[in-house]
Amino acid sequence: MIYVVFMEPETPGNIGFLARTMKNFGLDHLVLINPCQLEHEAYYQSMHAREIIYNRQEYNSLPEFMEKEGIDFIVGTTGTAGGSYNIPRIAITPENLAESLNIQGDIALIFGREGDGLTNHELELCDLVVSIPTHESYPILNITHAAAIIFYELFKIQKDYPVEDLDEASLDEKEGLIEYVDEVLGKLDYPPHKKKNATIVFKRMLGRAFISGREAHTLKGMFRRIRDRLD
Repeated sequence: MIYVVFMEPETPGNIGFLARTMKNFGLDHLVLINPCQLEHEAYYQSMHAREIIYNRQEYNSLPEFMEKEGIDFIVGTTGTAGGSYNIPRIAITPENLAESLNIQGDIALIFGREGDGLTNHELELCDLVVSIPTHESYPILNITHAAAIIFYELFKIQKDYPVEDLDEASLDEKEGLIEYVDEVLGKLDYPPHKKKNATIVFKRMLGRAFISGREAHTLKGMFRRIRDRLD
C-alpha cells in the first residue's frame, strides 16, 4: 500500500488538487500532517476524487503517523537536492525510484510544505529521497506538479504492490542492521558528527538496494562478528 503524505498543507485548494492527481494514477490513501482547516475549495478542486478527501487520515506529526501505521519504507521529496556535503538531501530521480521500487509492505511518499518543504531532520527519517530535475531559472515545483511526475513514473512501470516474490527486509530487520552498524562505529571511536553522517549514508544505501530479509540477516551476522572481534 502507498500512502501519500502531505506535510502541514496551508491551502485547501492544494489538498484538493493532490487528491485529484492521486486518483489519476490509482492512489487513494491520503494522509495530512497538521493540516489547515479543510474548506469547500478542497472538495471542489478534487473534482471526482472527493472520496479520497472524505477518507483521509490526519496526524499531528510525521513520527506519530509512522508509528501508528507501521510504515515499512519512507520516501521523502525535496526540491533542493544536496551534494556530497549535504547528506540528508542526496537524492535520486523519480525514474530511478520507479525502476527500483520493489517493496513488500507499506510505503509512504512524503511531500513537504508549500513554502519550506521538508526539513533536514524529516529527511533523515526517510529511507530514500527523491528530487525532480528542473531548470535553474525556477527550480521549485508546486507540490501537485511534483506529485504528478512521481506518480506517473510509478504508474507507468505497472508494478503490483506488494511484490509477492520478494521477501523484502522488514523495518525491524533494517533498524536492527543499522543498530549493529552504530555499535561498530561506536567501537571505532568515530567523532559524533561523522558517526551520524555514516549512519545516514548506510541507511540510504539500504534504501537504494531494497535488500531482502535474507540479505539483512546475512549482513547482521557480518556486523555482529565485526563488533565481537572489536570487543
